[in-house]
Amino acid sequence: MLLPAPADDDAPLLVSAAISLSDALLEIEREYVADGGGPVRFNFAGSNVLARQIVNGAPADVFISADVAQMDYAERAGAVDPTTRRSVLGNRLAIVVPSGAAVAMKGPRDLLAPRIRRIAIGDPAAVPAGKYAKAYLEGAGLWDALKPKLLPLANVRAALMAAESGGADVAIVYESDTTTSTRVTLAFIVPEGAAPPITYPAAIVSRSRNRLAAERFLEYLRGPRAQATFARFGFRPSVRDSR
Repeated sequence: MLLPAPADDDAPLLVSAAISLSDALLEIEREYVADGGGPVRFNFAGSNVLARQIVNGAPADVFISADVAQMDYAERAGAVDPTTRRSVLGNRLAIVVPSGAAVAMKGPRDLLAPRIRRIAIGDPAAVPAGKYAKAYLEGAGLWDALKPKLLPLANVRAALMAAESGGADVAIVYESDTTTSTRVTLAFIVPEGAAPPITYPAAIVSRSRNRLAAERFLEYLRGPRAQATFARFGFRPSVRDSR
């Protein structure tokens, strides 16, 4: 395991977090500072990108992933402290269409309709949202039939933007992504059990320069005020342990 770097109490806390958390965490950061917490600086990207960055030594104090697999990867490399690993929250998949689009859908088989030509998803080979989407479509028996329509993108927000711009007829994103966008319409939420449980594990990075601040921030994220803010942004309580 990598040794922790020397403490630097004056530096802002560096949090590498899944891009689907960006709106909620920016609001929580304002609340955290108002409640007496120190400054926080975020690095938002796809969880797979963040995990590679952290394993390769990029500066960070806290890593929050959108799936267990990327946290497992960072832990196996010794890049995060497994004793600090906790599930922070959960989510669900959502199917969205561009606002104003004359597309009515009630379930996954509606994606087979000829009028649905492009379906934006996170890249299932790398991006958590894409992996969840693939598992959902495989479970519905639609993966092979829909593969020609799929538009795999770098992260879930890119998939959302494709629907917002009309570059895709449909996007498979997170329920939380639907709470801040005014340019898409929610078609339906994927019910629990139809897709793998979506959980967001968090851990302190092994080389953190702000260990105590990182511990305080993770505790705050699991507290009632932050959890209420996450809920307002469409997130759900964690449905499983992060392992």
